[in-house]
Amino acid sequence: MILKKIAFISIFIVFFTNYAQNPFLPVDYLTKDFHKDRREALRAKMPANSVAVFFANPIRNRANDVDYVYHQNPNFYYLTGYKEPHAMVLIFKENQEVEGRLFNEVLFVQARDESAEMWTGKRLGVIGAQDQLGFRVAFKGGDFKNNKIDFLKFNNIFFEEFKNDVRDTKSNADLYDLIEVFKEKISFNLMNLEDISEDKIREQTLKKLDTEFLKGTMASLREIKTKEELVLLKKAVEISAIGQIEIMKAMHPDMSETEAQGIHEFVYKKYGAEYEGYPSIVGSGNNGCILHYTDNNKTLIGENSLILMDLGAEYHGYTADVTRTIPANGKFSKEQKLIYDLVYEAQEAGIAAYKIGTKMSKPHAIAKKIINKGLAELGIISSEKAYHTYFPHGSMHHIGLDVHDPGTYKKFEENMVVTMEPGIYISIGSDCDEKWWGIGIRIEDDILITKNGPVNLSKRAPRTSEEVEALMELPSVLEKFVLPKLE
Repeated sequence: MILKKIAFISIFIVFFTNYAQNPFLPVDYLTKDFHKDRREALRAKMPANSVAVFFANPIRNRANDVDYVYHQNPNFYYLTGYKEPHAMVLIFKENQEVEGRLFNEVLFVQARDESAEMWTGKRLGVIGAQDQLGFRVAFKGGDFKNNKIDFLKFNNIFFEEFKNDVRDTKSNADLYDLIEVFKEKISFNLMNLEDISEDKIREQTLKKLDTEFLKGTMASLREIKTKEELVLLKKAVEISAIGQIEIMKAMHPDMSETEAQGIHEFVYKKYGAEYEGYPSIVGSGNNGCILHYTDNNKTLIGENSLILMDLGAEYHGYTADVTRTIPANGKFSKEQKLIYDLVYEAQEAGIAAYKIGTKMSKPHAIAKKIINKGLAELGIISSEKAYHTYFPHGSMHHIGLDVHDPGTYKKFEENMVVTMEPGIYISIGSDCDEKWWGIGIRIEDDILITKNGPVNLSKRAPRTSEEVEALMELPSVLEKFVLPKLE
């Protein structure tokens, strides 16, 4: 009981301190204890005498002197909570002693810089990383070059493959230099090694380097969500479902794809979601048959068109992925309804198979069989076994810090959150009756795996054709939101 009281008091002190410094900032981010626990979980999976090295994401340029909004490497954030660029973390299996200090992890971060912070905001710095992120040992990035850690003494050096999108900012402590110094430290040194051939040293060194271990290990960790993660993920899904509801009420044939996208994203911001988890897909008519259509620039959706809307709010790093397809005029045509109901039937049957221990390939097989049978009965394909491209994609993926979160995709386990998203896309010019042309339908929901069966986290947004039509008859709060015409 005393320990529980101490823990509560500690949490209260941290909350009060943060609130006192920044009274209008969110307070429901992941805690430093979450990130520490994730590092311990990774450490438990590492073999003896090994080190895991992770780097922050690079800053990516949009154009000229404008960069994209920075987004952290999800694995790096998962393990550290650090949101800034130009950083790296080392996680050791066992305690290390370097220059009299004992530690099993070390974080290298951006140094505080008053001039830079005037332009891009306050940095955590070393002290902030120690206090707010809970790292006992943290250094400035520039200190990595002279750090005495001997990487080649380890049996395994685990790191992620380097991409070719890291720019040299000419700073001696940027991500470019951290990577270059790391490469130097893990390269073999021929000095004073006359008794061993260069090839032998190269062979021994290369055996230590491993860019595969972290792929599978981080996937196995991240595919199972903790209670703390589920709070944020459920909120992201709920916000996304509300966005679908509001556009259903606001939709009219004279709307543009861009306007429909804007309504979704306005709802996200209204509820405190910082970003979209991925580029919004809002395709009307034949555009709905383009799987990753992101132009969203059709100026008139049109009276008899469907509009496919695949969007997800990102809340504190966690992203939803919810798709609804609705008729612009509020009523499905006969052909649209037949295809819609077929997709819904396939999705419902697939979701029913989201049970602990079931192979993750099973729901897609179920959905595909139902869709093939339905398409054949409608005369769109010649038989259930006929080849076609009307359902060209898989039916599921994990969601989390990535919209396509890593996973092993073996069997369903408790506290996974996985999409179910069958679809049918009949583009103009397809080899079938013209009455089906231009119908693109996908229904996607985010499913939590529990001991009591699957839970649809996005069920708040109507899914049946009847429910969609009923909701679209309701008034929208945006009906009075009329802007003056531009000159």
